[in-house]
Amino acid sequence: MKVAIHIKNKTEEHIKGRQALEQALSRNGIVVVNEWTQGESIDMMISIGGDGTLLSAVHQIGKAGIPVVGVNFGHLGFLTTAGRSDIDNLAESLKESNYSIESRSMLSVTIRTGERKQQLSALNEVYLHRCEQSPLLHTQVEVDGQPVATYAADGLIVATPTGSTAYSLSCGGPILTPDSGSLVLTPIAAHTLTQRPVILNDNVHLTLHDEERKVRFTLGVDSYVCQLTGDSIIDIGKADYCTQLVRIGRQNFFSAIREKLMWGV
Repeated sequence: MKVAIHIKNKTEEHIKGRQALEQALSRNGIVVVNEWTQGESIDMMISIGGDGTLLSAVHQIGKAGIPVVGVNFGHLGFLTTAGRSDIDNLAESLKESNYSIESRSMLSVTIRTGERKQQLSALNEVYLHRCEQSPLLHTQVEVDGQPVATYAADGLIVATPTGSTAYSLSCGGPILTPDSGSLVLTPIAAHTLTQRPVILNDNVHLTLHDEERKVRFTLGVDSYVCQLTGDSIIDIGKADYCTQLVRIGRQNFFSAIREKLMWGV
């Protein structure tokens, strides 16, 4: 087996963690690629950090289809599989093929501002949020070209099942299982109680724009953040590829939410 290690924070703790991981992998006969580049053949990418680092690894891999496993050096680390004390167990599990792979849907995002277009992708979510001095957003949502609603709120989240346990959950959205084939629209601090989260089939095409052209808002696409105005239109659909996340041993989605979100405890 050949793997690459992705590390974003170059703190002493993270560097020591990488060294310990490289030694554990070497003891188990696993080859580590020092500087991985797109197109180079590897069997797995290992991220060292929190969920943000794992998302960074996912976007580095892109459409290559390389499985990703996370070692948590952050706080919650919901998407990660192992903790810093589990490095030896992780290496042994990889050697013995004692792991499973979950396929996670991705979002394809197009930002249109006049004649300009920008293409992005998201594993977790896309969100719009009003800027600090801006009034409420009035986000008009269309599904497959049909008007759905205008959300008067601080913002709006479009989350995948993977992202349903992140920002959307903190705003009152539901938990979606990875194989549910769905998306959730979750308003952020909605102006009226009638505007609740809505679950949609993930094969729909969403169009978002604000009814006020001069309003300024922040757009987040996973870790990517930019500022836009009401002149911009955001198109969201299901990407033509999935991300492969690795689970060690008997881990699964429900064991993760029990252990890390204290779900049902």
